[in-house]
Amino acid sequence: MLSVAGLTRRFGEHLALDDVSFDVRPGRMTGFVGANGAGKTTTMRIILGVLAPTGGAVTWNGQPLSAEVRRDFGYMPEERGLYPKMKIREQLGFFGRLHGLGSRADERADKLLSRLGLAERAGDTLETLSLGNQQRVQIAAALIHEPIALVMDEPFSGLDPLAVDAMVDLLREEVTPEVPVLFSSHQLELVERLCDDLVVLSRGKVVAAGPVSELAAGPTTTYRLVVGGDAGWLRDVPGITVRDVAGAAALFDVGSDDDGDLVQQVLQQAMSRGPVLEFAPERQALSDVFREATR
Repeated sequence: MLSVAGLTRRFGEHLALDDVSFDVRPGRMTGFVGANGAGKTTTMRIILGVLAPTGGAVTWNGQPLSAEVRRDFGYMPEERGLYPKMKIREQLGFFGRLHGLGSRADERADKLLSRLGLAERAGDTLETLSLGNQQRVQIAAALIHEPIALVMDEPFSGLDPLAVDAMVDLLREEVTPEVPVLFSSHQLELVERLCDDLVVLSRGKVVAAGPVSELAAGPTTTYRLVVGGDAGWLRDVPGITVRDVAGAAALFDVGSDDDGDLVQQVLQQAMSRGPVLEFAPERQALSDVFREATR
């Protein structure tokens, strides 16, 4: 497991990170979100050893993260870090050999380029590709050596939906259950779709962290009820907060610590009045979680 504990980082008088702590668990994708300047890239650079922290530590399986272990990490920076005038397959193979793959490097490069739909461009230089295809090569460079952990800064920026799907499929295929994955993104709907866990950073502090499902639940649980007649009777049910009623459909809240009895009572009352067409909890949108955490 990759862990950061109490990270602080100062740039002169500016405190960029203030006691940042979170875990990136194996086999789970952890989304790292926050406004511009929140400290996401600074945190990632400290994890990768590009920056030194002012305080705190980064550990790997409970031990201080060494340069030797970091060499087996995969990193995709927000700024493209490849050689624009070098041929795609050539530089992927070069990076693979740097990581000790030897004769397997070119084979790995061919596999990744094929999976990303770039096999026919293998002999082209990077600068001749569109920005989206350059981004695909960047993810291939991060995966070339079969990393033990993967850190990606805005990996899906500028990609169309088909390219995002191709990269997501590749990640799911390449990343084993032992590999922790941390990636930052401003595309909250994508984070919500892909991530198991979430860390929200605001002004250098962690303001929310945990499984996406728990964070989306919020302090209350919202239910959607659709019945065969009018649902206005819900307004008279004690113990719930009706958010909206529109004819046969209604949204209402119960406390997250409710034991379920109240929810069952509402359902039973609805069934006694006629057909129940829909009854299910509604997840809070991740954008709402983000706004609430960073306000």
